[in-house]
Parts: sequence; C-alpha cells; structure tokens
Amino acid sequence: MKVVIIEDESPAANRLERMVKEEISEVQVIRKMDSVEESIDFFRLEEKVDLVFMDIQLADGLSFEIFEKVKVNAPVIFTTAYDHYAIKAFKVNSIDYLLKPIDENDLRSALKKHRELVKATEGALDIKAVLQHALTEYRRRFLVKSAGRLLFISSSDVSYFFSEEGMTFIVNSENERYILEQTLEELENQVDPREFFRINRKMIVSSSSIDRIEPYSNNRLQLTLKPYFAEEVIVSRHRTSEFKHWLDS
Repeated sequence: MKVVIIEDESPAANRLERMVKEEISEVQVIRKMDSVEESIDFFRLEEKVDLVFMDIQLADGLSFEIFEKVKVNAPVIFTTAYDHYAIKAFKVNSIDYLLKPIDENDLRSALKKHRELVKATEGALDIKAVLQHALTEYRRRFLVKSAGRLLFISSSDVSYFFSEEGMTFIVNSENERYILEQTLEELENQVDPREFFRINRKMIVSSSSIDRIEPYSNNRLQLTLKPYFAEEVIVSRHRTSEFKHWLDS
C-alpha cells in the first residue's frame, strides 16, 4: 500500500508515519511533502498512490489549492488542528477528516474505512470507483454546526429532515434542530430507503419517528411524529400507496 503524507510540520509528519505503519504492516510511505507547490508538482507526474494524508494548512497556503491546479487520483484523509474546514474537505476527494492531535482510534477507523471502500470496489485504485462507492453507501452520519463547533449526528439518531424558507433542517431524537447544507433531493439519495421515506416535497421521515397515522382528506395520511412537529405532517396523495408499502416491508 503506497501512502503520501502532506504535512508542513516534520514532527507531526513523522508521528503520523509511525502511527500508520503500526496499523498497516505492508504500508510504504513513498513521499512526505510540506507545501502546496511541491504537492502539485508531485501529482502532475501522475504518481500512483493508494492513499493521501493531507494537512489543510500548509506553509504556502491551503491544501485545497492543490485540487484547483491538478487532479489527485487517490482518496484523501485530511488532518488539521482546525475543525472549520471539515465541510469543504468533504467536497473534494476526502473519505475522512482527522483532528490533531490525531487519536489512534480515529486513525484506525479511517484506515478501516479506506480498506472497506477498496475491497468493495475490488481493489480499484481509481479514485472515481472508490468515491463513487462511498457516495452510494447510505449515510451513517451528518456533519452539522452548533455554537461555532462541528458535530456529527448518527443516522440512527435522526428523526426527520424538513425544508423551510429555502433551508434544510435535521432533527434528532432529542428534538435538537440543525441546519444542513444538502437539499432534500440530495438527502433522499443518501439515506437508507429502508429507514427513511420522503412523504412530501418538504419532509423526509424515519420509521422510528412515526408515532401515529390517521386518514386525511383526498386519500392522504396524516402523521404524528416524535419528537413532535408543530405543523401538519401529511403524506402526499401520490406517495400514499408507496408509503404504505414501505411501512409493510
């Protein structure tokens, strides 16, 4: 397994290399780089690598600039001391995001995720194949902002999603509400259809959130959710039949 480390602090780069080698015996760290410029030159040579660890803040700029200048044909695990770059990181080749100082359990989890993705794509080194598989896997967690911090909400703790005034919200079982960057259309393709159903154009509900179902006008259904949703929750007429089948499956 060929690995590249992009990190402008030598002690941090060396520590990460040791941690990776402790987790994967057959790993080969073929290059350690400390700048955006050096990294661009490296990837322009189309060097074949399996995985890249990339610090976000480098000596000569942010590592996101690398993706603007050259194609990176490998999955990336970002490492940084600052959590406010997380959302942007997941918009490029990122398969995970580790905060410094890197915890060995977090690193182990990230490497396991990489192995599972490669295995699922039959050992493909093509970043398109790996990331495409990652995107087709159902979301297991959602990144949200709260009081200046970033939090993860497990999909198993999501009660429902809804849109309001052009924004998308996620509500967990504790009735905590957060804003998401994704639209309901995007979320509909990312969540497990066995657990979530889009009942109308403004709401996706989880099966665990449904407390009561009652008939409504024009062959529609009205739901009472938990935690309670103040407005009427109506399954649209053209989704009612499919909704019933979903509940019964």
